[in-house]
Amino acid sequence: MGKTYERIDGRLRSFIEAQPLFFTATAPLSGDGTINLSPKGITGSFAVIDEHTVAYLDFAGSNAETVAHLRENGRITLMWTAFQGPPNIVRVHGRGEPVFRDDPRWADLLGHFPAVDPTPHGLRAIIVVTAELVRDTCGYAVPFMSYDEDRDLHAKRFAREDDASLSAYFTKKEHIAQSIDGLPGLPLPLPPSTV
Repeated sequence: MGKTYERIDGRLRSFIEAQPLFFTATAPLSGDGTINLSPKGITGSFAVIDEHTVAYLDFAGSNAETVAHLRENGRITLMWTAFQGPPNIVRVHGRGEPVFRDDPRWADLLGHFPAVDPTPHGLRAIIVVTAELVRDTCGYAVPFMSYDEDRDLHAKRFAREDDASLSAYFTKKEHIAQSIDGLPGLPLPLPPSTV
């Protein structure tokens, strides 16, 4: 029932680009470390860069587990599932890297996200993933659910922050500069935003 793909193109690319929600999964190397699973879903915040590379915008939040795990070991899985239309689940297993605001690649990578204004969301990194294994499976047990619209709460909450206040917010949070398991997370203070 499952199929392995050599690249992210054609029907596969169209499917993942059309989904309003995807999930990321990461884990530390430690066998007793905390596995992280996160939903992502602000319209326009995901992009297929090329046939083997995808990226998404990492916005402000109350922790930075994905960033910490990627800084430690780079392992990540992204998953999309069809809640409407024909059943399908697509997973991209790969190596990820957080690209921070002071990275020379920052401006070029931001160009892949023309459909979203990252300013009100407290953009702190761009997660770039190189696919090592791309597979789909049936998704027969996934229920039908409808997508109505994005919530506007994230933009409303973080639009009132500037670089200094956003850094202060992150500094107060327990698991931003350091993961739940004590791994280095988001570098603070944040470099100035270039957007």
